[in-house]
Amino acid sequence: MANYWFVSVPTSGSKQNTWQNLKGKLKEAAEVTLYTVPEFKIGTLDALVLISDELAKYDASFESSANKLADMLRNVSKDPNAGIDKSLVINDRPVDQYIKTFEWNSMKYRTDKSLQEIADILNQEVISIDNFMKSKMTNYSQVKSTLQSMQRKDTGNLAVKNLAGLVKKEYFVLGSEYLTTLLVAVPKNSAKDWQSKYESLTQMVVPRSSQKIAEDDDYGLWTVTLFKRVADEFSNKCREEKFIVRDFEYDENILALQKKDLAEVAATEKEQQQALSRLAKTNFSEVFQAWMHLKVLRVFVESVLRYGLPPDFAAMCIMPRPKMEKKTKEVLNENFGSLGGARGRIDNRSNSYDALEAEYEHLFDKNYYPYVFFEIGWDPSKR
Repeated sequence: MANYWFVSVPTSGSKQNTWQNLKGKLKEAAEVTLYTVPEFKIGTLDALVLISDELAKYDASFESSANKLADMLRNVSKDPNAGIDKSLVINDRPVDQYIKTFEWNSMKYRTDKSLQEIADILNQEVISIDNFMKSKMTNYSQVKSTLQSMQRKDTGNLAVKNLAGLVKKEYFVLGSEYLTTLLVAVPKNSAKDWQSKYESLTQMVVPRSSQKIAEDDDYGLWTVTLFKRVADEFSNKCREEKFIVRDFEYDENILALQKKDLAEVAATEKEQQQALSRLAKTNFSEVFQAWMHLKVLRVFVESVLRYGLPPDFAAMCIMPRPKMEKKTKEVLNENFGSLGGARGRIDNRSNSYDALEAEYEHLFDKNYYPYVFFEIGWDPSKR
């Protein structure tokens, strides 16, 4: 699991100085990248508070959409056990590289619009992709279900499976006004019983007409020729003996049509699977870009609300190295804990503050940080 933290703090001298200072302190614990955040149109304080709540809801929705597209790509993959991390790219860049080198797309999301307009554009884009992909996935699932249903008929033992691929024309008496050939699934341990009994189960059974034409682990498939008028009675007698008369009539036209239908459905399923895979990759890129732009928008709004006007903060992407998350947060709290007032001071406490925090912990949001903090935890290979 790769964790990407989006942090902003008031500048000390300049954004570059603030970034370089923190980068130096975290050089062993994390990578730190400075983001360039556009100068958005701020509007009123009330509008900022309202959009802050709205952006939080959009954030969760965008994350869900990105996850669904990653899951969709895995589900339509012909090798579901293969990792999909290499398939998920943003503008031909791996997710990791895109996040670290993120730049605001001012051509697509114009910064001369209000914060609300930008947020609405992002949200409508993701909703549209969600609806489109849901429709495509529904269509594909229907075709896949039809194919699986058709293929299931070719599985199982000889008592239940489709017999079309096992029989030949020469096994049957065809075109006779009086005679018919039946196919009977006989348990393997009852083969001798069948051979000794089938001729006498009813009258009008053609002697020595039975031959075994297929066998699996459970059953042998036998033919038997008899007069049509006793076919129902013969089937009933077979049922009493635990012999299973298969409902099968040899018809070359029907067999050819079944084979054609299966081939057509299989081709349609493959075509839709490939198309859906391409669409999932393309739209994952679009949704993830929207998600990243939303994160930056949240960083801006929360920074203005927390640090005031004019906007003067350094926005950074921090990627802790494996097992260094705790160390990274310790460094952040040591340097910026005072931004959070009482909570910040408690976060930077000595052991003597443990009792104080325990007493007042219920007053604090457990996800609160003294500085602006958002994150993306992303591990597409396990999604």
